[in-house]
Amino acid sequence: MSDSKRIDILFYVQHLLGIGHQRRAATLTRAMERAGLSVAFVSGGMEVPGLDTGTADFYQLDPVKADGIYFTELRDQHGKAITADFKKHRSEQLLGILNKTRPRLILLEMFPFGRRQMRFELVPLLKAAAAMAEQPKIVSSVRDILVKAPKPERIAEMFDWVNQYFDQVIIHGDPGLIPFDRTFAPARTIADKLHYSGYVVDEQVDGPPHPVDGKDEVLVSTGGGAVSERLLDAALAARALSPLKNKVWRLLVGHSLPEEKFARYAAQAEDKLVVQRSRPDFTSLLPNCALSISQGGYNTVMEVLRAGCPRVIVPYSGGLETEQTLRAQLLSEKNALTAVDEDTLTGEILAAAMEQTLGQKQLSPSQLNTTGAENTVTLLKTLLEETP
Repeated sequence: MSDSKRIDILFYVQHLLGIGHQRRAATLTRAMERAGLSVAFVSGGMEVPGLDTGTADFYQLDPVKADGIYFTELRDQHGKAITADFKKHRSEQLLGILNKTRPRLILLEMFPFGRRQMRFELVPLLKAAAAMAEQPKIVSSVRDILVKAPKPERIAEMFDWVNQYFDQVIIHGDPGLIPFDRTFAPARTIADKLHYSGYVVDEQVDGPPHPVDGKDEVLVSTGGGAVSERLLDAALAARALSPLKNKVWRLLVGHSLPEEKFARYAAQAEDKLVVQRSRPDFTSLLPNCALSISQGGYNTVMEVLRAGCPRVIVPYSGGLETEQTLRAQLLSEKNALTAVDEDTLTGEILAAAMEQTLGQKQLSPSQLNTTGAENTVTLLKTLLEETP
């Protein structure tokens, strides 16, 4: 056995299309570090510009991404389908990190409730952890809503993996809004392992707003940007029709939108239209903006709610996506945001939604638990206290 100090937490995160998983994991990692926990952050996806994982030890596996919105195939950073040799090498990389860090706890983002494509490396990781002399605790970190499983046997598989390997499942949500069994039917049968943390929100949204950028502006944000063109086109069309047409409009375009497509939008910039790539200080722009228009990913929705700015959400609904639409629908029913259906989105519809939003007082979901990062740390520290 090595005499080196064991690290507290090995945090594995694999994003395949959007960057929301990576951003939420980074927020959790910073919270762990503030609480004095040592973290090894293991990323399996493409680079995310501006990702802030604090002082965590950062490990990058050979990156993989999805081939499109239906996630039918995994590809490497060059766009080639990954091979059996590639998978074997990735698995060896991950096991090497396990042996080097000897974590007291392994935190797996989404698995086994998602990321089934990565079982070629995650199942060997779990088996290796179970065989260690100093066995780490195993925890799943999962958002409030799962994408609908295409086959019943997938649900049974998730259930079996939880029972076999996991000590705890931390759900980053609020059962008062969305109980986990809303999208994972067997949840009640593993209730002893389920713990709700509340929603995880980037702490920077509570910091002072940016002194200039964002002030009294219309902020249009597209997350990672991989599936953002429909929203961007509608926002540009809505600008002249909007009651806020004389404000500065700032379009923040995710880095996953190819450069040639970004250039098409950048070419339309003018005096009161700013077009730029997504920026890491996005959350600091929200509190003093005139209105926020965004897709409906977990992170962005919770950030705009916490910031308190007027908000219009256009949940992405392409491919197999169901999560964003359900969350936006439930929050819209509480008058916490204005939701617009992406399938029928036009400039006219978006402008009308903006006018509706400005003409009403959106409710602040004060009953919603948004201290998920801090509560997650408390849950993890409690488990670690049980680990020698």
